[in-house]
Amino acid sequence: MNDFAPLSWLDMLGRLALAVALGASIGMERELSEKAAGLRTNMLVALGSTLFILVPIQSGLAQQEPSALGRIIQGAITGVGFIGAGAILQKNRIRGLTSAAAVWISASLGIGIGLGQWKLAMTGAGLALVILRLMKLLEQKITQNL
Repeated sequence: MNDFAPLSWLDMLGRLALAVALGASIGMERELSEKAAGLRTNMLVALGSTLFILVPIQSGLAQQEPSALGRIIQGAITGVGFIGAGAILQKNRIRGLTSAAAVWISASLGIGIGLGQWKLAMTGAGLALVILRLMKLLEQKITQNL
């Protein structure tokens, strides 16, 4: 069980750096596909989500009031929904649903990393990249064969 005690500076720095790196991996895939919500967006979303988790841990709020983290996670997910909506609605047309989902995944990676679940976040990032890249290739092959 995690007691959510404040972390050392090095642990915090490691979590923040990993969040930026995993956000960059998702964002780079979107960037290479020339899609909305690319590199910087996904990096910032992952970083911001991690910070939303680390601030109450570092301040002691997470230990004093364990339900605070749940409320913060809910708020972060809601906020990311607005970013996703911005990625979807372009020029009065609905586009970019996959980019919005990638932003949502970047937020979840940041939350996981902030909570110390870096193995889970790395696995999630790997699976997201497989879905974004390899499934796109598979879709293209299927479409060509029809």
